[in-house]
Amino acid sequence: MRTAYRVETVRTAEEELMAQLPEGALMQRAAAGLAAACAGLLGRVYGARVVLLIGSGANGGDALYAGARLARRGAGVSAVLLAPDRTHPGGLAALTGAGGRIADDPFEVLASADLVLDGITGIGGSGGLRPDAVPVARAARGSNAVVVAVDLPSGVEADSGEVRGEALRADATVAFGAYKPGLLIDPAREYAGTVRLVDIGLEPHLPSVPEIAALQHEDVALLLPEPVGESDKYRRGVVGIAAGSARYPGAAVLAVAGALRGGAGAVRYVGHAGEAVIARFPETLVHAGPPAKAGRVQAWVVGPGLGDETGAVAEILASDVPVLVDADGLRPLDASAVRRRSAPTLLTPHAGEAAALLGVDRAEVEAARLASVRELASRYGATVLLKGSTTLVAAPDGALPVRANPMGTPWLATAGSGDVLAGLTGSLLAAGLGAYDAGSVAAYLHGLAARHASAKGVPITSYEVGEALPGAWRDVQDARDVRDA
Repeated sequence: MRTAYRVETVRTAEEELMAQLPEGALMQRAAAGLAAACAGLLGRVYGARVVLLIGSGANGGDALYAGARLARRGAGVSAVLLAPDRTHPGGLAALTGAGGRIADDPFEVLASADLVLDGITGIGGSGGLRPDAVPVARAARGSNAVVVAVDLPSGVEADSGEVRGEALRADATVAFGAYKPGLLIDPAREYAGTVRLVDIGLEPHLPSVPEIAALQHEDVALLLPEPVGESDKYRRGVVGIAAGSARYPGAAVLAVAGALRGGAGAVRYVGHAGEAVIARFPETLVHAGPPAKAGRVQAWVVGPGLGDETGAVAEILASDVPVLVDADGLRPLDASAVRRRSAPTLLTPHAGEAAALLGVDRAEVEAARLASVRELASRYGATVLLKGSTTLVAAPDGALPVRANPMGTPWLATAGSGDVLAGLTGSLLAAGLGAYDAGSVAAYLHGLAARHASAKGVPITSYEVGEALPGAWRDVQDARDVRDA
């Protein structure tokens, strides 16, 4: 599992560790890891042209010491000092002592650089790049060089993942000791490129509960429900789906597909698309409704494709089983009715729906995804899965870390993919997973399935994502088999 911590937490851990080490040892650890990562990207260090963009913070010191190591291996290293009076003195002395030089013309050296190290701002930076750094950052990004961010791309917000001004987009980021939230959450994540974590000994000094967690294959494998010899359809989970309408029958078909491909023991469907559902999935138990008379279920999914026919939402919220509310079901949502529920509730909005629930503009949600998902979970007393380029899952009490899904792909930006996700998540709720785990596992499998379906880089449909779910499930089960071997 990848875990991320706030700047204040990381700095406290660094202070505790530095108290146990010789002066400067921690920065040297970081610089050694940074230099090694740069050498790997360069392939051949000797003769390579490296440019360091140096600000006033500790990140500038890390970059200078790393540059000194590369210079000693034969690289031509030039430093662009953006805050000459506040440049790290030890790092600058190490660079010049190793044969590095201070650039007279930053644009000249950037034009011929093979690799650029971004040490302009550190993890405490906020508000985007300063005006004097913008032209240099643009020249670095416009060059043919590989841009490597030191701990975090300059201009992004470490704690929130927000980008409030101009920032330098990196091809790779070398993070020290711990991921920062901005490395896992968009829009900042898009600026980080490939992230490599360098171990500098912080782990024993970090708290057990991180700010952000990103599941990996092994973590999902531990959470996946697995049938046993005594399993029947109820033990595997029966999910009720109230979805679709005369106008949007496909939403019902896709939600049922997600539930069945997600391992549901059975699906009870209630709605106006029964003929379309039964034609595609004859094993579905179709009922005319109302939901309360559809038969025994262990979880409900309500909302996909309902259009204006949202009367089932209130009835389903009054049930005593876990409920997932998606799409059109979110429009009539009453926060007080959700908060009164004794059983878990999972809301799965995209940014536009989240904005409507919060009473803000969509752009505000997209710019501050972490703050938005937390506010929704707190306000509605529900687990919230905020869909998007980085899908986030937040629990209502805030005691658990927000989970960021690392498996998303732009190919999921297709009509109906959210319906498949809703059905898949409902199947996991019915199988007994809590809302927090069900949302996290479903988002992971959904993204992995989309990667399977688009493996050759071709456009995919949401139906193909559903069809690829068994392959994603197998991938994760393989990780469990390796662990148990």
